[in-house]
Amino acid sequence: MVLSDLKQGEKATIKDLSSLNQLVKTRLMNLGIYLGSEVNVKTKMPLGGPCVVECNGQRIGIRLHEANSIRVEKK
Repeated sequence: MVLSDLKQGEKATIKDLSSLNQLVKTRLMNLGIYLGSEVNVKTKMPLGGPCVVECNGQRIGIRLHEANSIRVEKK
């Protein structure tokens, strides 16, 4: 399952970031999203827009293309 498969309000644990561009991966890790992190989907924008996730009390917007590359395990 990937991050973009989750619905608004669902929680998941990050399982794999390896298919992301290294620059994006580094940026997400600097923002607190890394393997084992728990994320909560707060908002999903329509028409292929970004999703907003909350991790460690911080809200982060992630583009759909990148959300399709982040493997998660639903809680």
